[in-house]
Amino acid sequence: MSTVHKTDAPVGVEQTYFTSLAQGVWRVPRCGGCGLAVFYPRQICPQCGGGDFDWFEPSGRGVIHSTTTVRRPPEAGGDYNVCLVDLEEGFRMMSRVEDAPATRPCIGDAVRAVVRAHGDANRVVFSLDEQA
Repeated sequence: MSTVHKTDAPVGVEQTYFTSLAQGVWRVPRCGGCGLAVFYPRQICPQCGGGDFDWFEPSGRGVIHSTTTVRRPPEAGGDYNVCLVDLEEGFRMMSRVEDAPATRPCIGDAVRAVVRAHGDANRVVFSLDEQA
């Protein structure tokens, strides 16, 4: 009988991703074969099957593709939003828009990524980009 050990510590490309975030820098892999920016980080490019990646800092500029408001009572932390954001680099990621009321983000709004501390880890969240 084999034993499976679950670990919460990231390994491989996830370790590279989260180590960067811990240092306050958001980096994502770009395939050396076809140039595709790959998010969520993977070992193999979903477009060309390549495995050679360079890590880069994306611009952080994007547009809200979809958004919803999660309703919670104030004593549970209050309402918050969840958004799918299309980034300039060509990938889509799920996160939240902070620094705005939970119901404010709308489809088509310009946003900019920021790395923020949440609990004991840094996360990529978005702010509305009023200058776009």
